[in-house]
Amino acid sequence: MQSITNSPTRYGWPTIILHWLIGIIFIGQFVLGFVMARIESQRMSFELIQLHKSFGFLLLGLIILRIAWRLGNAAPALPPSVGTLERRAAPLAHFALYAFQVALPLSGWALVSVSTLEIPTMPFNQFVMPNLPLAESDAAESFWSAAHWYLAYAGIALVALHVAAALRHHFLLRDNVLTRMITPSSDGE
Repeated sequence: MQSITNSPTRYGWPTIILHWLIGIIFIGQFVLGFVMARIESQRMSFELIQLHKSFGFLLLGLIILRIAWRLGNAAPALPPSVGTLERRAAPLAHFALYAFQVALPLSGWALVSVSTLEIPTMPFNQFVMPNLPLAESDAAESFWSAAHWYLAYAGIALVALHVAAALRHHFLLRDNVLTRMITPSSDGE
């Protein structure tokens, strides 16, 4: 029987589902942000921005849940074939991924909170999300817009590095680092 919690060698279902769901949304948000900033139709751009904000709040909630779950469930140990440098770098890389996945939606929330346009944010048209208690100004909007942009590109670079590392483990090192995030642990493991 497959387990909910992580085992010493594999991840459990909640970790796997949150990992892939967050990954898909994070990459999708980058693509959506790229498209919405370049589309000529103002109406379509507005709709895409609202969708981007909705998924941003969903992403923030999921990453907080993922971090809470991670704090209560130890990650499987790296295989013995993993060298010392990579053993030291892996936790730092994961911490950076978590940090960017929290900072990016928070910077977007700050951006809409300081906007002088005062357009309400309604995640998936369900309720009005209150703004952060930040002063509205053009200067603040410019700052948070730039911060959001830089965080997005740095975050997607980290994701690319993460994917490259996983593929390296799977195809070059031929260890179980990638497969343990695909196939859940068993109760007896």
